[in-house]
Amino acid sequence: MQDISVEQAVDMLLGRTKEIEDVERVPLDHALGRVLAEDMRAPFPNPPFDRSPLDGYTFAAEATKGATERDPVRLAVVGEECAGAFYAKRVVLGTAVRIMTGGAIPAGCDCVVRQEDVLFEAGGITVPYELHHHENYCFAGEDVAEGALLARQGEELSAAHIGVLASLGFAELPVYRRLRVAIASTGDELMLPGTPLAPGKIYNSNLYLLSSRLREMGFDPMVLGILPDDAERAAALIARYREKADLFLTTGGVSVGKKDIMHGVVKTIGERLFWRVCMKPGAPAIGYTSGTMLGIALSGNPFASYATFELLVRPVLAKFARRASVLVHHARGVLADAFPKKSLGRRFIRAHFDAGTGRVTLPEQHASGTLSGLARCNAFVEIPAGTSALKAGAEVDVVLLK
Repeated sequence: MQDISVEQAVDMLLGRTKEIEDVERVPLDHALGRVLAEDMRAPFPNPPFDRSPLDGYTFAAEATKGATERDPVRLAVVGEECAGAFYAKRVVLGTAVRIMTGGAIPAGCDCVVRQEDVLFEAGGITVPYELHHHENYCFAGEDVAEGALLARQGEELSAAHIGVLASLGFAELPVYRRLRVAIASTGDELMLPGTPLAPGKIYNSNLYLLSSRLREMGFDPMVLGILPDDAERAAALIARYREKADLFLTTGGVSVGKKDIMHGVVKTIGERLFWRVCMKPGAPAIGYTSGTMLGIALSGNPFASYATFELLVRPVLAKFARRASVLVHHARGVLADAFPKKSLGRRFIRAHFDAGTGRVTLPEQHASGTLSGLARCNAFVEIPAGTSALKAGAEVDVVLLK
């Protein structure tokens, strides 16, 4: 297919995207951000025992019946328990055990009095008021009941999830394996940063921009560098990753020039799904398959490659990795700056969106080959086909990227 909408292109890509099903077990401290592969339930109540919420003394509340400041009750202190220790004896009526915050309530006790509220002397405490059954008392399972659902299959594990699961003793977790993404750039004009820039050459920004964007989203891409402007050689290299990558991304080589090799590459190694998407910038994108691997070839213009990555690739990443958090979100905003160009076709321009005010500001540069204003942008303004120049104050659709 050719000259299709963004939505059609995404639908075609998603139709060839299969959620990762392979499961692995990872240590708890490596599970942050991973997607859980099965429900996790509490194997026991937490806390696992009745415990004290404060530093004080524990005993049977019945022993303080009728106690007042003028006529306090005296209890003999028969032991002491800190958090992590365990007082194994039964506490008989009329005696008490000193207990620290988090300590397990001994048998025979059903309340705790604050240390500051009693007088300790001569091996006992004087209690100046009545306490009641389960006063200052934390129950077993008060936080989590045995069998309670701690985290659902398909959830991205947060720091809070990790903390809860640690409190229930889980040392490792079943998660879906990571998405395998390979990324490369095409173009004999490209050089890697750190080498002297030769005449007629440019540094490769796309590879660093998009691989860093993948890492920002929690992925770990295989960064393969620069492919030669030779369809046969490039095809051979990409084909070697059919068993190693779920998704292969390239930038450049997708238009109609002499060195736009990706058309030949796709014919050699796979099946083309589409070419050209009705959007500006980044229209000459190619979607294809090669065996079980999905490929997306993006424009070589820096901002065009970024725009098509955000609009075409992100939905694919989200489905592959089962991570809805990767999807973009939409909002309505009001332009603080005018955009003077007519938009004959559907256009996406970089912008900064203030979520608090709905204000949308635009950078000075909008050309697809420029990147300088991108660092201060967190959104695209979507301009429908056939739109005249936009004035400041116009209400617009915003694609949120952060």
